[in-house]
Amino acid sequence: MRLEAISWERLTGALVRSADGLKAADGGPWPKIAVDGASAAPTGELAASVADGLRARGRSALVVSTQGFLRPASLRYEYGKQDPDTYYSGWFDTGALWREVFGPLEAGGTGRVLPDLWDPVTDRATRSPYQELPEGAVLIVEGPFLFGHWFPFDLSIHMRLSPGALRRGTDPAEQWTLPAVRRYEEEAAPAGAADVVVRADHPRHPAWSGPPPG
Repeated sequence: MRLEAISWERLTGALVRSADGLKAADGGPWPKIAVDGASAAPTGELAASVADGLRARGRSALVVSTQGFLRPASLRYEYGKQDPDTYYSGWFDTGALWREVFGPLEAGGTGRVLPDLWDPVTDRATRSPYQELPEGAVLIVEGPFLFGHWFPFDLSIHMRLSPGALRRGTDPAEQWTLPAVRRYEEEAAPAGAADVVVRADHPRHPAWSGPPPG
């Protein structure tokens, strides 16, 4: 895949323009965007920048992080606290994301979304209030392992890191997660599944695959 250098400002602007013209494939009023990437990738920063850009254009946007939809510790740590296979397939509550985020935003849905469910620090429910998304609002979901669950994204962005950058950018205490990231790359092939690929090896000099088709 050929990638070309771009500044973060230009990249964000291009993604905001694409997101502003986005329509939901299901015919509903809420388009959905994925910003996928390992914990070392700045998925949260990019998602927040796109959301801010949309709001500056007068369009509502909500960022939801998969970190707010972790399973309880008793399930995450069932096979130990550093099991890569469980991290890959058992840490994130995809069922809750379907129920609390994607389901309400289907065509004919209520638009009433829960922004987060579980606090991993306290290991308790966050008890965050539901948010009512007006028609035309854009949902942006950020975090790892977003592909392969049939989530109904209308625009998908994958933030890719080289093996060296991934290793350097991952906290020493989280190096055990790297086999899970490699497994995801092999099984879900996110770079091939995404509409846009962003190379984020250098914090100041990203590269991308170009604007999404259409």
